[in-house]
Amino acid sequence: MKHYLKNPKLMILGPLALLLAVILACGSSATATPVPVSPTAMPAATSPASPTAMAPTSVPSTGGGPAATAVPAPTAQPTAAPPPPPSVPKPSGTIRVGQKELGPYVGNPKLIGNPQIFLNSAIPITETLGMYNFDNGQVGPMLAQSWDISADGQVWTFHIRDDVEFHKGFGRMTVEDVAFSFRQVADSTKHARSANAKEMFFAENGSQTTPDDFTWVIDTGVPFSAIPILELLGTPRAVAAWVVSKKQWDQDGEDEANFNTAATGPWEIDEARTGEFWRMKAVEGHWRKTPAFAELLFQEIPEESARLAGFKTGILDTFVMALDTITEVESVPGAQLMQVPNAVQAGINFYGQLYVPARDGDGEPWPAYDPDNPWVSSNSDITSAEWAVARNVRLALSIAIDRQAIIDNLLLGFGHQLTLKDWMGFEDRLPSPQETWPYDPERAKRLLAEAGFPNGFNITLTPAIRGAPSEVEACEAVAQFWDEIGINVNFQNVPYGTYRPTAVARTYEGVSCHNVGARLAPIQGMASFLNSGNFSWGSEHPITEDLIPRAQKSVLTADRIALEDEIAEFYINEVFAETGLYVVDNVWPVGPNINPWGDFIKQGDLRQINGFEYMTPR
Repeated sequence: MKHYLKNPKLMILGPLALLLAVILACGSSATATPVPVSPTAMPAATSPASPTAMAPTSVPSTGGGPAATAVPAPTAQPTAAPPPPPSVPKPSGTIRVGQKELGPYVGNPKLIGNPQIFLNSAIPITETLGMYNFDNGQVGPMLAQSWDISADGQVWTFHIRDDVEFHKGFGRMTVEDVAFSFRQVADSTKHARSANAKEMFFAENGSQTTPDDFTWVIDTGVPFSAIPILELLGTPRAVAAWVVSKKQWDQDGEDEANFNTAATGPWEIDEARTGEFWRMKAVEGHWRKTPAFAELLFQEIPEESARLAGFKTGILDTFVMALDTITEVESVPGAQLMQVPNAVQAGINFYGQLYVPARDGDGEPWPAYDPDNPWVSSNSDITSAEWAVARNVRLALSIAIDRQAIIDNLLLGFGHQLTLKDWMGFEDRLPSPQETWPYDPERAKRLLAEAGFPNGFNITLTPAIRGAPSEVEACEAVAQFWDEIGINVNFQNVPYGTYRPTAVARTYEGVSCHNVGARLAPIQGMASFLNSGNFSWGSEHPITEDLIPRAQKSVLTADRIALEDEIAEFYINEVFAETGLYVVDNVWPVGPNINPWGDFIKQGDLRQINGFEYMTPR
């Protein structure tokens, strides 16, 4: 058995720890170990700016706002992608992938929900203006060749590729399709960043102009930090804005465009049956990469044992795998393993802390706000006695979890503790996890007794099932730790498509175990803590309603960082909104019929397997 995997039991304190330290210092680097990322795996970054520093520029503003003293740098001209070889072999064969959950296929950015949005960004059937690259910048070019930013950070000029064809014969992509697709995101009631898209790309006091078919000029109305804008550009990421054909929508209507999507990726949807499979076919002569395989088949197989059996019998070439399945994969002749460092960051979210009234204008609270839940305060004043009681309950729940035991026993050592979800790669700005959330079940029991719950209480705990390794098992462990301090846990193991609408509608009142990918900066994940957001992490407070938008609008990196750290201090001191659990490496099984593709893993979201267009037959 050939390994692309470093055994954490033997090396967690040696070279792997050093590797993780280097990766964290630079942001997440998604490469298969020990194979380095190839320069051809990612286009050149559009900006030399790093997540913690932005270079000054002398480019004049066209937005009319006050000039900043340090701003996001204008984009450098990208390195042109190498031309395809003169003769590209015709795609043949099928890649078969076992997925936990598919649901109905949905491709339109306005209508898509979950889990489809995660799978769509990983395939990719669709593409975005940019592609994540944590190694040498932030987001590099994809459907946009480059973009420029005005000196005050208010005007963005996108230079769109002129050689991209839509699927299904719908012709060449132009800026009209790009603007249409971003509008679909902005108008969505499901997309987690629809509020950002509307505020930044379609601001009432901003403007859009299209000087030609391949130039899009956006005046955001007021300056914004580059981070939430770049988040909408980059793939693979479920919160990005991907481009579809406006002509198809106009000609064939919403339903056809939704289920027979004309997008731009190297795979196009061919057939799908809800609860069974999605079948995609290769796009020959694709502008970026023609797949080696003719067909990509996703099969919905909820049970880990069934996915493993499919892999062992050769029915599946790869599958979404729990880490405790590694030993079984090792027994398959010719199988290999690819390790993807710092793929996922996990935490728990306390729902129902909705201290900002609902958006319907009548000042009524959201449905999930119920101060009878022990972790929710009846008073939003953080100096009040009511707040202190609820805070101590949340603290008790946090320190009752033995994070290291989860890492050692369920993640097999592939990870480390995390103070706050969203801060993976930025842990040096936070207290150490051992000091912040020490495992102390006896103190947890005392805190519950002091809060008036010596015999515990009832709570619902739901894992957000989105393809992360051992996500359900780790959440079950949280339930067991809480049971040990007297909490009666209703463990709600339901499909993500069932749970998510309750988070969007603010009707969910329990706690969720949530996994997310790497961030360009912590502010990237904070839109879901705002009252204006579609998806909600379940906690909204007047303090964060002030701090988060200010951070989103901070053009100066130092200002944004200061506000992010202030938000983190509030989250930690008040045990508000979320606590971190762990960072985990992902491990992807590689069947004997395909080669590892570690040089071509795309870095935005590593919960789901990606890079299928770079897979080759062995």
